[in-house]
Amino acid sequence: MAESKAAAVERDPEAVSRFVEHFAAQLVEAGVPRMPARVFAALLASDSGALTSAELGDQLRISPAAVSGAVRYLSQVHLVSREREPGSRRERYRVHSNQWYEALTNREAIIKRWEGALREGVAGLGAETPAGRRLSETLAFFEFIERDVAGMMERWREYREENLGE
Repeated sequence: MAESKAAAVERDPEAVSRFVEHFAAQLVEAGVPRMPARVFAALLASDSGALTSAELGDQLRISPAAVSGAVRYLSQVHLVSREREPGSRRERYRVHSNQWYEALTNREAIIKRWEGALREGVAGLGAETPAGRRLSETLAFFEFIERDVAGMMERWREYREENLGE
């Protein structure tokens, strides 16, 4: 019933567009490429959390190739997923309510790989060289972050369940 009630609510397309462009600009400032930022913000602002390539292209006034490239990037960083429409060849791109959790969990694996490369770098460059000390400090930072991520993720799951009922 809440679903049909939400579907009946009319939204101002200009307000949606302003949000999409403003939030995308914030993501770009944080280092996300512009087109993926716009596509992600559009998906986030959609009631269903899922749009087709054509819908994204129409809403953002971008080409199918731009949508494809943006979705490829967003899929790689685990912020969106692709799904087939039943009985159709069309794909829908979906942002999930736990996209930040998934993205951060994926980053944990990347951090582990970076740590391995940094350890090799310290060994190869020498721990007592200026470069080796710099790499050691970077390694220590990632190890520190990694220890806190697991606890933080557990606290988020508990918080989400208590406050959002999910």
